[in-house]
Amino acid sequence: MWNISELVIAFVISCATTLLVTPIIIKLAKKFNVIDKPNNRKMHKDMKPSMGGLAIFIGAAAGFIYLQPMHDQLNAIVIGACIMLITGILDDMFEFRAMYKLAGQITAAVVVVSSGLIIEKLTIPFVGTVYLGFLGIAITIFWIVAASNAINLIDGLDGLAAGVSAIGLTSILVMAFIDYRLVVVYLCIILIGSCIGFLFHNFHPSKIFMGDTGALFLGYSIAIVSMLGLFKNVAFFSFIVPIIVLAIPIFDTIFAIIRRAINKQGIATPDKKHIHYQLISMGYSHRASVLIIYGFSIFFGSVAIVFNSATLLTSLVLLGVIILGIQLIAEIAGITMYNHQPLLNGIRRVAGVRKVE
Repeated sequence: MWNISELVIAFVISCATTLLVTPIIIKLAKKFNVIDKPNNRKMHKDMKPSMGGLAIFIGAAAGFIYLQPMHDQLNAIVIGACIMLITGILDDMFEFRAMYKLAGQITAAVVVVSSGLIIEKLTIPFVGTVYLGFLGIAITIFWIVAASNAINLIDGLDGLAAGVSAIGLTSILVMAFIDYRLVVVYLCIILIGSCIGFLFHNFHPSKIFMGDTGALFLGYSIAIVSMLGLFKNVAFFSFIVPIIVLAIPIFDTIFAIIRRAINKQGIATPDKKHIHYQLISMGYSHRASVLIIYGFSIFFGSVAIVFNSATLLTSLVLLGVIILGIQLIAEIAGITMYNHQPLLNGIRRVAGVRKVE
């Protein structure tokens, strides 16, 4: 039986710790010149301290120490998290080349895989459960690296990455409650608390950015909790659920790759065509753009919860809904498929957001 008071205390500890530690990180970032400088592809106009993800990590660590969750691979998970955190800190401080950052991400993933935490099987409709064998190792490493980079790429507006991560983790939390996966519930609670604590300083207008320090750590964390929970479910379409949870950052990343390929640009070439920049260019304010993406994230998170325990027929219906949502994201991201302007206007009215005149 769940000890709700214990979970509430852990949430408060993580949230309060992050809330109180963040001003200290702001001072440290300024002292060591860990500053995000404005340029022509960034939205902020002033010098802004970065490395705020360290506060998220400290808050999560405080909640972790209180709950003391137990799992066979937990030591490896913590080591991988520290490697990912250090990679992010060094990148925020010295602006690593992409290959060095990727090396750190792969190292963290390899530590996890070496502990035995591997995506061992996928459930495919009309086929059944397929055991992956050695291919599971490559898929696990790819999933951890992909999730980390997806959160990193969507971190372009104040409060966006922290909010989307919190929403995604909340979706996983609900599914973990349903499936009674204690360690996943513990990890989600402390991570959500840390994200919300950080949002007090990071929501527009922000005082600090999470930087790669926070984006890589959160992406890694979401990948891990999904492996501990969602990939263990052998219901129909279960392999799609973690992707639905991270639909916004994942498909924004995929569309960025497609867009750059069409324009004959390098895959790693930065641009201002991500979904959040597109909403800004459509005339929406910084805060309104973030809230619209929150709405999309809540939609996909809700669909994932239903999808996780749905019958085959319901899953097929939900697949259609998901495809429509993805098409709408593609439309906003600048990859024209259909005209969803009336639907997008409806979403804006429901969200209560307006264009900047």
